[in-house]
Amino acid sequence: MADHPHPPASGRSTLLRDALIDDPVLARRRTEGMLRQHYGNSPHWPALAQAMAPMLGAFATERTAAVAETSTRLLLDLLGWRGQILTSSDLPARPGRSQRLADLAAAAGARTYLCGTGGMTYLDPEPFEAQDIAVLPFRPPETGIWSTGRRASALWALAALGPQAVAARCRALAAAPETLLET
Repeated sequence: MADHPHPPASGRSTLLRDALIDDPVLARRRTEGMLRQHYGNSPHWPALAQAMAPMLGAFATERTAAVAETSTRLLLDLLGWRGQILTSSDLPARPGRSQRLADLAAAAGARTYLCGTGGMTYLDPEPFEAQDIAVLPFRPPETGIWSTGRRASALWALAALGPQAVAARCRALAAAPETLLET
């Protein structure tokens, strides 16, 4: 991630790319322990733990952004995703929380912005409307493997179901979103 002269998002004094981990050795140890505690008994944990090693190694950089980017790329690689990753600092965006999100969504070519239910309470829909981007609340379905969606994470799915099964379900969903409630 290259440094760019973009102003920080409104309300933040430090950009993610500039944020440092206070005690990277302790942070790595705690992260590794938490992952093992929560997912260590899962059927696919051994392979997932091995795949996550580079993410744990990224703590040595002392940069929050390096850990975040490495973990995201690893999870996407496990799912076989081959799309393009965009970095917000490389995209044009004005300051202001909602304006910035709308600008970033537009720069990425989005026609819809999925917003967490908490974010819906403060998001201003006007900047999105001005760019013809629909704002929809993200609410996980309540049936099938999604029934625990509010408590589940990508790591839970990968550890419990395995990368191939999660990737297959994601591909099926992308091909036919209406099947979401049937899986």
